[in-house]
Amino acid sequence: MDFHVYGVSRLVFISSILVFFVGICLALSENPNIRSSSPANNSGQINSNSVLVALLDSHYTELAELVEKALLLQTLEETVGKHNITIFAPRNEALERDLDPEFKRFLLEPGNLKSLQKLLMFHIIPTRIGSNQWPTHPESTQHHRTLSHDHLFLTRHEKTGDKTVDRAKLIHPDFLTRPDGVIHGIERLLIPQSVQDDFNKRRSLRSISAVKPEAAPEVDPRTHRLKKPAPPANPGSPPALPIYDALAPGPSLAPAPAPGPGGPHHHFNGEAQVKDFIHTLLHYGGYNEMADILVNLTSLATEMGRLVSEGYVLTVLAPNDEAMAKLTTEQLSEPGAPEQIMYYHLVPEYQTEESMYNAVRRFGKVRYDTLRLPHKVVAQEADGSVKFGQGDGSAYLFDPDIYTDGRISVQGIDGVLFPPEEVEPKKTAQPTKVVSKPRRELPAGFWCSEVKVRYCDWVKMLLWSKMQQDKIRRKAKDVKVMELEGSSP
Repeated sequence: MDFHVYGVSRLVFISSILVFFVGICLALSENPNIRSSSPANNSGQINSNSVLVALLDSHYTELAELVEKALLLQTLEETVGKHNITIFAPRNEALERDLDPEFKRFLLEPGNLKSLQKLLMFHIIPTRIGSNQWPTHPESTQHHRTLSHDHLFLTRHEKTGDKTVDRAKLIHPDFLTRPDGVIHGIERLLIPQSVQDDFNKRRSLRSISAVKPEAAPEVDPRTHRLKKPAPPANPGSPPALPIYDALAPGPSLAPAPAPGPGGPHHHFNGEAQVKDFIHTLLHYGGYNEMADILVNLTSLATEMGRLVSEGYVLTVLAPNDEAMAKLTTEQLSEPGAPEQIMYYHLVPEYQTEESMYNAVRRFGKVRYDTLRLPHKVVAQEADGSVKFGQGDGSAYLFDPDIYTDGRISVQGIDGVLFPPEEVEPKKTAQPTKVVSKPRRELPAGFWCSEVKVRYCDWVKMLLWSKMQQDKIRRKAKDVKVMELEGSSP
């Protein structure tokens, strides 16, 4: 009997629990908002009656546009979800005409996004402040902390009683009021001292001389938010890119780029490098004339040393002694001729035999700049090598990579190169046919001077026509006489 009662009570208890859970499930299915209420509150979404929506739809279009450009909507939505806010909105004329153009250009530059955000958040207080909460006495002052962590001072003018925010006059108090905030219209833009300092520092070279260069903030096009920069690598960590990816782009177009030109510090000993490559030419053999011209006949060795010391790179196309022996006295006797010839053999790039050959194999013809401006030397692939120049004045890459140290590259060629002569195309005008009337000759003994008779041609024509008429009359008269004689018995 006890066991039966105990089993019945347990069955009733289990059934009551099942009925309770079924009722809860039905209630949740009928009211889905009960389950989704907490995530919605945590997401920071705003409704159509929010003060942010009112700002975007108001006539303060310049301020609303700057808020969108500064990517502050997400931040302001999260702020409104936590507490009420007060926005001091400058009038459109203050942002369009009254603002300094250079300062506005500074704010809209991508690298100054932080300054623009700081400027706009200086106009927002995370507290609801109505116009009735202003100080009543001119001597009293209220200060409130803004979203930019600066302070705004609310005062009342002593004589006029006008309400002011820092140095800006309140012109439209309580312009828009919403449950989560209020918007006041002010006459001018409020600029915090930190943004003013950033604007002034851009003109000072001293403030940026020792600053590590940083890229402009990147904006994700999908989410319209700032991308978080990658964390710095720990000291001693392996490189982010393998060595093959860190080389020059393309299929071995050129070696890795050399450092750019530097200042007066001379991190590179250019004179020692030039001296080293000239000694290499002498020991290599067959390039003594080239070394003699660089050192003794001209001052090009010193100039090349200065260029390399300042960070520049050079590729020397060195003609061998056989090619230099073919130069005539006329080609070397003109003033400055040796320098001009050598300048045409100096390329302001660092090229090796492999890089030049790969370039001409890929692109066909490659034009390299020379120090003899504005002439360029043309390179192309021929017979498995690199050919410079065209026609009879061409030269082949004969001794590759005589000297390569990353700054100076010496390539031996079997000819002296000259820039192509600039021949101006002659404009050959096609002959035009001039149709002239046949000139009527006067009888012998007739002469007319153009000096004495101004209209000589006209006179000639009249005389000639008169003579022809007389000749016709005379002929007609002779014919008539012959007819009369033939008709007589």
